[in-house]
Amino acid sequence: MNIWTKISAELAQQRNYLDELYKVYPITPNLRREISEKNEIAIRQAFEDRNNEKLVMELLKLELFPIKDSYVAYLRKDKKAIKRNPQTINRIAGNLFQMGIEEIIEKCTEPKETNRQMGPMFKQWIDKGTLGAPVIKNGDEFLNCNENCIFNSSDAEMQKFAKKYFGFKREKGIDFIAKFNNKYVIAETKFLTDFGGHQNGQFNDAVRTMQSSFEEKKVDNEIIPIAIMDGVLYIQGKSKMYRYLQEHTEQIIISSLILREFLYSI
Repeated sequence: MNIWTKISAELAQQRNYLDELYKVYPITPNLRREISEKNEIAIRQAFEDRNNEKLVMELLKLELFPIKDSYVAYLRKDKKAIKRNPQTINRIAGNLFQMGIEEIIEKCTEPKETNRQMGPMFKQWIDKGTLGAPVIKNGDEFLNCNENCIFNSSDAEMQKFAKKYFGFKREKGIDFIAKFNNKYVIAETKFLTDFGGHQNGQFNDAVRTMQSSFEEKKVDNEIIPIAIMDGVLYIQGKSKMYRYLQEHTEQIIISSLILREFLYSI
């Protein structure tokens, strides 16, 4: 286990880890999604008219479709497919009519999953100046910064910066870029709430970002890739995540709670 990973695991196992972590990820009950009055009227009218095509088209305009169906994502990306595939539309509409209009509206306005808020929460925490270095929003200004500083912008801007100057190849987002002691630190952040399935995928995403090659970088500075992860991965036991931490001593996987300490040590 890398020394910084070991410190993170000990923090999680021996101290008030969750209490402290709440400062980074202040989870609150989620507000329900909203549907505009215009959209809701159109949805209710299509339902009342038993207009299959119109009902599906109106619901596709919303952030959340009321039923899980493998064909919905395709229809979102190719609206013309709605007219070309009447049987698929009829099948989906049949399931919707069976639900009833009130349940449809209820499903469409469900709160966002908590784990989808984690990325913005981390960046908001960075913006508070917790790490003790200037936080810069502009990529050019950050590039020309001659002191310890942090680049904290939109996912798209940070990925664009990493591709342009670091030769970063992955399409996954970058959550953290900093310059300390004239070295760049780059990372993807994750808050893992459980073992298995989707959470293992999230863990692997952060690891693959950390394993990226920067051979085509356009800066002379050293680039240090790390993974900033919190949650169940530090629970001592037989999970795949914890075994990975034990076996990969060369990789820096750390908690956000010791990020400041790490940055000032490089």
